[in-house]
Order: sequence, then structure tokens, then C-alpha cells
Amino acid sequence: MVRFLLRRVLQGVVVLWLITMAVFALFYIAPNDVARTLAGRQASPETIALISHRLGLDQPIWKQYLDFVWRALHGDLGYDYYHQVPVTTIMGAALPVTASLVLGAAVIWVGLGVTNGVLSAVRPRSVTDRSLTVFSLFFYSMPSFLLGLVLLYFLYYQLTLHGLAVLPAGGYSPLAGGLGTWLQHLLLPWFTLALVQAATYTRLTRGSMLDVLGEDYVRTARSKGISERRVVVRHALRSALTPVVTQFGIDVAGLLGGAIVTEQVFSLPGLGKTAVDAINQQDLPVIIGIVLFASTAVVVANIAVDAVYAVLDPRVRLH
Repeated sequence: MVRFLLRRVLQGVVVLWLITMAVFALFYIAPNDVARTLAGRQASPETIALISHRLGLDQPIWKQYLDFVWRALHGDLGYDYYHQVPVTTIMGAALPVTASLVLGAAVIWVGLGVTNGVLSAVRPRSVTDRSLTVFSLFFYSMPSFLLGLVLLYFLYYQLTLHGLAVLPAGGYSPLAGGLGTWLQHLLLPWFTLALVQAATYTRLTRGSMLDVLGEDYVRTARSKGISERRVVVRHALRSALTPVVTQFGIDVAGLLGGAIVTEQVFSLPGLGKTAVDAINQQDLPVIIGIVLFASTAVVVANIAVDAVYAVLDPRVRLH
């Protein structure tokens, strides 16, 4: 198992190295005037000269690349000349918002999706199965921005109109400001993100469970008189979770890079909204920082998924 994980880690390191090369070529080699591109449209000549000096743009390309990688490895993602602060400061303020949104929604969508998938699989073609299938297809086909607006209309606007101002329209309140206020600001974004994602997990779990429940070892467990609940939970579900874990790792890693639509709808100042603002302002240092962070999150998530694979299915360790 150790060799298996080491091989995956080495592959992840190679992928990150290739990503840094692509990012460096895209932002530092392709532009005609790198310093002006990084400084933004309204930068003064003094600022441009300062950027050229700090980045060593008069050095050979290979030296510039090594410095770029060295700074990134030490947590230096550059300086945002638009806001006059380090990029890590901006990302440090936005990351807790996105993490709160994604991790809270992940608990809901995994619990809801896996539960619905198991219920559908153990009662195939029943009323429960058909109802949950309709539920999944409905939310699977609904855009997240539309679902967010619907929830805002009914659970914020209509309730407020009738004197029940329970949930805010948007924005973010840090956890330090109180657990209740933090939950109030995140409930609607959580369910907006979770209901759409849960539809995928319901269908994925159902299909995987149906395959596993037809395996010989499941029939053997039933023939030995093991209770149906234990067969489903201890034997079938463990094997059926393998594709669910894959999907979960990809989803969480991708959303940690910025749940753009949900953050825009609910005015959450997370990484997604920060990335959109940076693109509109042509604030390239922030874009570079978010790209590197999102890429690292995806690679780390894939390594973590491989580790969970080795726990769920011992056969994976042999490949």
C-alpha cells in the first residue's frame, strides 16, 4: 500500500510541475510586456519598473521560472498591485468563505445523495425508487443559479414580506461573529449547491449499489442468514462507495477553487467571486494564485481518493 501511495504522490508532483510550467508560460512568456500585464491597466511607470525589478524580468527565462517555483513553494504567490497587498492576503480572506460553503454543502449532498441512492437500490422499480429518480432528475437538470434565485424568492423575499425575516438575502458572516449568524448566511447557499450535487450522487450510488447487490458474495452473505441491513450497509455499501468517493474528491477539489455561480448569486466573497472580480479587473497576480491553488487542490484530492480506495478495496493496492 505504501508503494502504491508513493507512486501516486510522485505522479501528483509531476502533474503540479507541468501545471507550473504552463502557468509560467501563459502569464510570463506569452505577454509582450510582462510587467505591464501583471501591474494592470492603470499602473504607473514607477510601478511597472518596480515589478520588473522584483520579478527579475531581466534574468534568463530559466532563472525566472526557478524563482517563480521557489516563491510558490514557500507560499509566496506574488503581489497584487491592484489592491497593494500580497496575493496570499486576498486568498486568505476568501478561502474561509469558500471552504465554509463547500464543506457544509458536501455534508448535505453526500448524506442526502448516498441515502437516496441506497433506498432506491434496495427497492428497485418501487414507488420509492421512482420518486427518488424523479427527484434526482429534477435537480440534476436545474441550473444552480436558477435554484438559488428560487430559494431566495420563497425563503427570503416571501418570508420577509410576511414578517418572517429569518434568512438574509446574501453576504457572509464569519464564524467568529456567532454560530447562529454564520449558519443563517450559509443555509440557502448550502442547499443551492447541495441539492444539485446530491442528484448526481443519488444516481451514482443507485447504479453502483444495484451492481454490487447482484454479486456472488452478497448472495452468499444472505444465504448465511445475515440480516438484510447488515448485508446492505457492511458488505454492499462499502464496495459501492468507490465511484462515489471518486466523484466526491473531484467535486470538492473543483469547488474549493471557487464555487463561482453560487458565490455570485449570494454575494459570498469567496474564491469564485474573487476570481471573477480579478478577471474583470485584469488582476493577473490574483488569477495566477487562484489557478495554482485550485490545481493543487485537485491533485491533493486525487491522492486522497487513491488512499481511500486502498482502504475500501484492498485489490487497488496491487495496481
